[in-house]
Amino acid sequence: MQTPKTLDILITGAGRGIGLELARQLAARGHRVVGTARDARGLDTLRAAGLTAETLDVQSDASVAALAERRADAPLDVLVNNAGVGAWTSLDATTSAELLQLFDVNAVGPLRVSRAMLGPLRRSRGRMFHLTSKMGSIGDGPSGGSYAYRMSKAALNMASANLAADLRGAGIASIVLHPGWVQTDMGGRGAPLGVEACAAALVTLVETRGLESTGQFLNYDGRPIPW
Repeated sequence: MQTPKTLDILITGAGRGIGLELARQLAARGHRVVGTARDARGLDTLRAAGLTAETLDVQSDASVAALAERRADAPLDVLVNNAGVGAWTSLDATTSAELLQLFDVNAVGPLRVSRAMLGPLRRSRGRMFHLTSKMGSIGDGPSGGSYAYRMSKAALNMASANLAADLRGAGIASIVLHPGWVQTDMGGRGAPLGVEACAAALVTLVETRGLESTGQFLNYDGRPIPW
Protein backbone atom coordinates (compact mmCIF):
# COMPACT_ATOMS: atom_id res chain seq x y z
CA MET A 1 0.00 0.00 0.00
CA GLN A 2 0.97 3.62 -0.56
CA THR A 3 2.27 5.67 2.37
CA PRO A 4 -0.10 8.64 2.95
CA LYS A 5 1.42 11.94 1.84
CA THR A 6 0.14 15.26 0.61
CA LEU A 7 -1.58 14.54 -2.70
CA ASP A 8 -2.81 16.58 -5.62
CA ILE A 9 -6.30 15.22 -6.31
CA LEU A 10 -8.94 15.90 -8.97
CA ILE A 11 -12.52 14.75 -8.26
CA THR A 12 -15.23 14.90 -10.92
CA GLY A 13 -18.86 15.51 -10.04
CA ALA A 14 -17.87 17.07 -6.72
CA GLY A 15 -20.60 19.66 -6.47
CA ARG A 16 -22.76 17.52 -4.19
CA GLY A 17 -23.16 14.12 -2.54
CA ILE A 18 -20.26 11.71 -2.18
CA GLY A 19 -17.95 13.76 -4.39
CA LEU A 20 -18.40 16.91 -2.32
CA GLU A 21 -17.94 15.16 1.02
CA LEU A 22 -14.92 13.24 -0.26
CA ALA A 23 -13.36 16.51 -1.46
CA ARG A 24 -14.04 18.16 1.92
CA GLN A 25 -12.53 15.31 3.92
CA LEU A 26 -9.45 14.98 1.72
CA ALA A 27 -8.83 18.73 1.88
CA ALA A 28 -9.24 18.64 5.67
CA ARG A 29 -6.43 16.08 5.76
CA GLY A 30 -4.12 18.51 3.99
CA HIS A 31 -4.41 17.30 0.41
CA ARG A 32 -4.68 19.75 -2.48
CA VAL A 33 -8.10 19.03 -3.95
CA VAL A 34 -9.71 20.28 -7.15
CA GLY A 35 -13.40 19.51 -7.55
CA THR A 36 -15.34 19.74 -10.80
CA ALA A 37 -18.97 20.53 -11.44
CA ARG A 38 -20.92 21.15 -14.62
CA ASP A 39 -23.08 24.05 -13.43
CA ALA A 40 -22.83 27.28 -11.45
CA ARG A 41 -24.62 25.84 -8.43
CA GLY A 42 -22.09 23.05 -8.01
CA LEU A 43 -19.16 25.39 -8.59
CA ASP A 44 -20.50 27.83 -5.99
CA THR A 45 -20.92 24.96 -3.50
CA LEU A 46 -17.30 23.91 -3.98
CA ARG A 47 -16.00 27.44 -3.57
CA ALA A 48 -18.13 27.98 -0.46
CA ALA A 49 -16.44 24.90 1.01
CA GLY A 50 -13.04 26.50 0.38
CA LEU A 51 -12.18 24.16 -2.51
CA THR A 52 -10.70 24.88 -5.91
CA ALA A 53 -13.45 24.48 -8.51
CA GLU A 54 -13.25 23.67 -12.22
CA THR A 55 -16.05 23.50 -14.78
CA LEU A 56 -16.45 20.07 -16.36
CA ASP A 57 -19.18 18.23 -18.24
CA VAL A 58 -17.99 14.63 -18.61
CA GLN A 59 -20.36 14.13 -21.56
CA SER A 60 -18.61 16.82 -23.59
CA ASP A 61 -15.38 16.10 -25.46
CA ALA A 62 -14.77 19.84 -25.70
CA SER A 63 -15.29 20.40 -21.96
CA VAL A 64 -12.94 17.55 -21.06
CA ALA A 65 -10.30 18.78 -23.52
CA ALA A 66 -10.56 22.30 -22.11
CA LEU A 67 -10.03 21.05 -18.55
CA ALA A 68 -7.03 18.99 -19.67
CA GLU A 69 -5.53 22.05 -21.37
CA ARG A 70 -6.06 24.26 -18.31
CA ARG A 71 -4.43 21.68 -16.04
CA ALA A 72 -1.78 20.32 -18.39
CA ASP A 73 1.09 21.61 -16.26
CA ALA A 74 -0.58 21.15 -12.86
CA PRO A 75 0.51 18.23 -10.65
CA LEU A 76 -1.90 15.32 -10.33
CA ASP A 77 -1.42 12.28 -8.11
CA VAL A 78 -4.99 10.99 -7.94
CA LEU A 79 -7.96 11.20 -10.30
CA VAL A 80 -11.34 10.24 -8.82
CA ASN A 81 -13.99 9.67 -11.48
CA ASN A 82 -17.06 10.26 -9.34
CA ALA A 83 -19.49 11.97 -11.75
CA GLY A 84 -22.44 9.72 -12.56
CA VAL A 85 -26.19 9.42 -12.89
CA GLY A 86 -28.72 6.75 -11.90
CA ALA A 87 -31.88 5.24 -13.35
CA TRP A 88 -33.94 2.47 -11.80
CA THR A 89 -36.40 1.66 -14.58
CA SER A 90 -37.84 -1.78 -15.28
CA LEU A 91 -37.22 -3.85 -18.40
CA ASP A 92 -40.40 -2.59 -20.05
CA ALA A 93 -39.72 1.05 -19.16
CA THR A 94 -36.05 1.14 -20.22
CA THR A 95 -35.54 3.17 -23.39
CA SER A 96 -32.68 3.40 -25.86
CA ALA A 97 -32.25 7.07 -24.97
CA GLU A 98 -31.85 6.22 -21.28
CA LEU A 99 -29.34 3.48 -22.04
CA LEU A 100 -27.25 5.75 -24.24
CA GLN A 101 -27.31 8.64 -21.75
CA LEU A 102 -26.15 6.48 -18.85
CA PHE A 103 -23.45 4.83 -20.93
CA ASP A 104 -22.21 8.27 -21.97
CA VAL A 105 -22.08 9.66 -18.41
CA ASN A 106 -21.16 6.58 -16.37
CA ALA A 107 -18.79 4.71 -18.69
CA VAL A 108 -17.64 6.93 -21.56
CA GLY A 109 -17.31 9.99 -19.30
CA PRO A 110 -14.73 8.46 -16.95
CA LEU A 111 -12.77 7.13 -19.92
CA ARG A 112 -12.81 10.58 -21.55
CA VAL A 113 -11.45 12.18 -18.38
CA SER A 114 -8.91 9.43 -17.64
CA ARG A 115 -7.43 9.61 -21.11
CA ALA A 116 -7.35 13.41 -21.07
CA MET A 117 -5.46 13.51 -17.75
CA LEU A 118 -2.85 10.91 -18.64
CA GLY A 119 -0.07 13.47 -19.07
CA PRO A 120 -0.06 14.64 -15.44
CA LEU A 121 -0.72 11.11 -14.18
CA ARG A 122 2.24 9.74 -16.12
CA ARG A 123 4.51 12.34 -14.53
CA SER A 124 3.44 11.33 -11.01
CA ARG A 125 2.93 7.61 -11.69
CA GLY A 126 -0.47 8.33 -10.24
CA ARG A 127 -3.73 6.56 -9.53
CA MET A 128 -7.25 6.52 -10.95
CA PHE A 129 -10.26 5.58 -8.85
CA HIS A 130 -13.61 5.13 -10.57
CA LEU A 131 -16.78 5.09 -8.46
CA THR A 132 -18.86 2.16 -9.65
CA SER A 133 -21.58 0.02 -8.06
CA LYS A 134 -22.16 -3.58 -7.09
CA MET A 135 -25.17 -3.26 -9.38
CA GLY A 136 -22.64 -3.48 -12.22
CA SER A 137 -21.28 -6.81 -10.94
CA ILE A 138 -22.26 -9.99 -12.79
CA GLY A 139 -20.54 -12.25 -10.26
CA ASP A 140 -22.46 -10.68 -7.37
CA GLY A 141 -25.73 -11.89 -8.92
CA PRO A 142 -27.94 -9.27 -10.62
CA SER A 143 -31.47 -9.21 -9.22
CA GLY A 144 -33.14 -7.69 -12.27
CA GLY A 145 -34.27 -4.21 -13.25
CA SER A 146 -32.26 -0.98 -13.59
CA TYR A 147 -30.88 -2.12 -16.94
CA ALA A 148 -29.30 1.17 -18.00
CA TYR A 149 -27.57 1.75 -14.68
CA ARG A 150 -26.33 -1.82 -14.28
CA MET A 151 -25.06 -2.03 -17.85
CA SER A 152 -23.30 1.34 -17.68
CA LYS A 153 -21.48 0.42 -14.47
CA ALA A 154 -20.47 -2.96 -15.90
CA ALA A 155 -18.99 -1.07 -18.85
CA LEU A 156 -17.13 1.24 -16.46
CA ASN A 157 -15.72 -1.80 -14.68
CA MET A 158 -14.39 -3.16 -17.98
CA ALA A 159 -12.89 0.22 -18.86
CA SER A 160 -11.06 0.31 -15.52
CA ALA A 161 -9.74 -3.24 -15.91
CA ASN A 162 -8.52 -2.40 -19.41
CA LEU A 163 -6.87 0.82 -18.19
CA ALA A 164 -5.12 -1.21 -15.49
CA ALA A 165 -3.71 -3.56 -18.11
CA ASP A 166 -2.61 -0.80 -20.46
CA LEU A 167 -1.11 1.53 -17.84
CA ARG A 168 0.55 -0.83 -15.35
CA GLY A 169 3.85 -0.44 -17.21
CA ALA A 170 3.63 3.32 -16.77
CA GLY A 171 3.14 2.86 -13.03
CA ILE A 172 -0.47 4.13 -13.14
CA ALA A 173 -3.12 2.28 -11.14
CA SER A 174 -6.79 1.99 -12.14
CA ILE A 175 -9.25 0.76 -9.49
CA VAL A 176 -13.05 0.65 -9.27
CA LEU A 177 -14.69 1.40 -5.91
CA HIS A 178 -18.20 0.58 -4.75
CA PRO A 179 -19.17 3.35 -2.27
CA GLY A 180 -22.05 1.38 -0.78
CA TRP A 181 -25.71 2.32 -0.68
CA VAL A 182 -25.41 5.91 0.52
CA GLN A 183 -27.84 8.58 1.71
CA THR A 184 -27.51 10.93 -1.28
CA ASP A 185 -29.93 12.27 -3.88
CA MET A 186 -29.25 9.11 -5.87
CA GLY A 187 -29.28 6.64 -2.98
CA GLY A 188 -32.23 8.13 -1.10
CA ARG A 189 -32.78 8.79 2.59
CA GLY A 190 -33.48 5.14 3.31
CA ALA A 191 -29.94 4.07 2.43
CA PRO A 192 -28.05 2.47 5.34
CA LEU A 193 -24.77 4.38 4.93
CA GLY A 194 -24.31 8.08 5.67
CA VAL A 195 -22.33 10.17 3.20
CA GLU A 196 -19.77 11.17 5.86
CA ALA A 197 -19.01 7.55 6.79
CA CYS A 198 -18.83 6.56 3.13
CA ALA A 199 -16.41 9.37 2.31
CA ALA A 200 -14.23 8.57 5.33
CA ALA A 201 -13.85 4.98 4.12
CA LEU A 202 -13.06 6.14 0.58
CA VAL A 203 -10.43 8.55 1.93
CA THR A 204 -8.54 5.58 3.35
CA LEU A 205 -8.56 3.81 -0.02
CA VAL A 206 -7.54 6.94 -1.94
CA GLU A 207 -4.65 7.57 0.43
CA THR A 208 -3.33 4.01 0.62
CA ARG A 209 -4.19 1.94 -2.44
CA GLY A 210 -1.75 1.98 -5.33
CA LEU A 211 -0.29 -0.19 -8.06
CA GLU A 212 -0.61 -3.36 -5.96
CA SER A 213 -4.40 -2.93 -6.20
CA THR A 214 -4.63 -2.01 -9.87
CA GLY A 215 -7.33 -3.84 -11.78
CA GLN A 216 -9.32 -4.58 -8.62
CA PHE A 217 -13.02 -4.06 -7.83
CA LEU A 218 -13.21 -3.00 -4.19
CA ASN A 219 -15.96 -2.32 -1.68
CA TYR A 220 -15.68 0.95 0.28
CA ASP A 221 -14.22 -1.02 3.19
CA GLY A 222 -11.51 -2.50 0.98
CA ARG A 223 -13.03 -5.98 0.52
CA PRO A 224 -12.90 -7.37 -3.05
CA ILE A 225 -16.16 -7.63 -5.00
CA PRO A 226 -16.73 -10.29 -7.68
CA TRP A 227 -16.72 -8.99 -11.23
